[in-house]
Amino acid sequence: MKASFLTAEHDMFRESLRKMLDKEAYPYYEKWEEEREIPRDFWLKLGENGFLLPWVDEAYGGLGLDFSYSMVLTEELERVGVGLASGICLHSDIVSPYISAYGTEIQKQKWLPKSVTGEFISAIAMTEPGAGSDLAGVRTTARKEGNYYIVNGEKTFITNGLNADYVVVVCKTDQEVKPAYRGISLLIIENGTPGFKRGKKMNKMGMHSGDTAELIFEDAKVPVENLLGEEGKGFYYLMEKLQQERLVVALQVQVEAEEMLRLTIDYVKERKAFGQRIADFQNTQFKIAEMATEIDIGRTYVNTLTEKHLQGNEIVKEVSMAKWWISEMAKRVAAECLQLHGGYGYMEEFEIARRYRDIAVTSIYAGTTEIMKGIIAKKTLA
Repeated sequence: MKASFLTAEHDMFRESLRKMLDKEAYPYYEKWEEEREIPRDFWLKLGENGFLLPWVDEAYGGLGLDFSYSMVLTEELERVGVGLASGICLHSDIVSPYISAYGTEIQKQKWLPKSVTGEFISAIAMTEPGAGSDLAGVRTTARKEGNYYIVNGEKTFITNGLNADYVVVVCKTDQEVKPAYRGISLLIIENGTPGFKRGKKMNKMGMHSGDTAELIFEDAKVPVENLLGEEGKGFYYLMEKLQQERLVVALQVQVEAEEMLRLTIDYVKERKAFGQRIADFQNTQFKIAEMATEIDIGRTYVNTLTEKHLQGNEIVKEVSMAKWWISEMAKRVAAECLQLHGGYGYMEEFEIARRYRDIAVTSIYAGTTEIMKGIIAKKTLA
């Protein structure tokens, strides 16, 4: 179902992107999954063709478009695979908006143009070994000494963590203030900063081509001009930007569900058992009908929310609904589609096996299903 706000210009953008992905991504994606890395050359090709950060103002090298073009980018990358989409979408539509919204002119000039070209890869470091959903509980500290912040702490499960040229790090600049979230600030920490090192590349169950790593700060010396926005405002900045992050994830998992159903429809039309196509069995037809219905509901809702987001509406409750429901729906679709593939679904040469593995984490990252339900309940009962 095509969103009503998409125009002929969006179709041209999508067609151009698809042509590039047909040439530069689809033929190599299985290799990238095996090697567990998306090459930097691919990032540069995206940048050269104007697909990264399409919303950025022309003054910083962007196209000056809006989030609807990011929606197209997210959808087409996700059709290739979540390992590809996760890091690129995070860079393009989750991390970079912090620089654009809260950065100084000097910070924007320093980081946005090369983020647009793909020369810079970015990450955001929230999660710690002892703090995931509870952002106010982060223990990474930043102590101001003269013209520098001295940063100590560890971050984990960081998308783009291994290859990021700069990382927006959530840290405590005030450990005494109450409530604790008022002591949170955001620092931009660059590759090569003394005291900043990468931990191991994490061995994940799925999303194999996606770069996920640990980050370690041991008396890391960060210039004070790398403070993003104001001290103590970091938690508020995060809350303001999580709406778009969760909308991006909802879009991603919606596409995953659509792709898994497409693969399964193709399979059951070809595969035969007991002298007829799998598609001819009533059980198969009912399962396909159930999945198609839920997927269509998800698409209608996420399109509606994207339009509201484009209009600047505050839809934190609604994107929380979309994020938890669509991710859980996609997991149900994955299980049903694998079942309809039979034994072949368990074989790695069938794409459904990869997508089944990849989908599990979507109800965990960017806010767990339980956190989403808590937000919805709080706003509904207020």
